[in-house]
Amino acid sequence: MKKKHIAMWTMVGLIMSMAGCTTYYKVSDPASGHTYYTSKVKDGGRTGAIKFEDAKSKSTVTLQSSEVKEISEEEFEAGVKGQAPAAAAPVEAPAQPTSPK
Repeated sequence: MKKKHIAMWTMVGLIMSMAGCTTYYKVSDPASGHTYYTSKVKDGGRTGAIKFEDAKSKSTVTLQSSEVKEISEEEFEAGVKGQAPAAAAPVEAPAQPTSPK
């Protein structure tokens, strides 16, 4: 009975940890300068290429030479929409007191 409970709670924990855990990637092609966004990158075979579905165009892309970077969901969404990701607001330094002359 105890083993069944342990197995059940282990399985529940695994399922919960996998839920909502999508990884997003920005794929750059140095040869053409194109940038692609995807959530899954596959090995293209023995040639060293990678294969993925571009989130913007929904096309399957195979690249021989590429740069793959893991990005946040916010960066992914902004990239797919063609917008720059929102930057953090700059922090202003506190005003310095003026010295009497």
